[in-house]
Amino acid sequence: MFNVGDKVVYPMHGAGTIVSIEEKEMLNDINNYYIIKMPVDGMKLMVPTKNADAIGVREISDKDISEQVYKVLEKPKEPYVHDANWSKRYHLNVEKIKSGDILEVAEVVRDLSHRHMERGLSIGEKNMLAKAKDILISEMVLSQDMSHDVIDNKIEEIIKESYEAGLNTEMDSKGILNESDDNNDSGDNVIRLD
Repeated sequence: MFNVGDKVVYPMHGAGTIVSIEEKEMLNDINNYYIIKMPVDGMKLMVPTKNADAIGVREISDKDISEQVYKVLEKPKEPYVHDANWSKRYHLNVEKIKSGDILEVAEVVRDLSHRHMERGLSIGEKNMLAKAKDILISEMVLSQDMSHDVIDNKIEEIIKESYEAGLNTEMDSKGILNESDDNNDSGDNVIRLD
């Protein structure tokens, strides 16, 4: 059971703060509801207290787990040879978001962001990326006690760096290396093609 003031995560919607617990009648049934205010868009959710566990409502991650999010986002981009099936990839990402696990949501944000930088996204995947990012940011805002813009900028910066790191690794694995030629007094980079 949660209390007023607790910061919680509602899978598929993100993190918020319980602002009240109210008794309401719906369809001739009286139940208690958590009223959760979301920090990103100010939306309020009503969650039946008796169903909170089944729905997957949980406490927000602590700062240590939030720091692990950045490690997930830092993982370099991978080639997308294995995920040609759009439908399978889409359903896998939906399951990760539904899990409510902040690290899995971070994987979705990272992977879809990298894919968007590489080849673009369908409208469905663009919407999924925006939703996953909102969910991720909402929890990070509450667990790190930082503003939306600061978290958003940090995520964008990390993803861009991890994408570029993946490109460099991919180029290295294909034998295209940018390395300084020790015999070249000018210090210019030399590209070696094997």
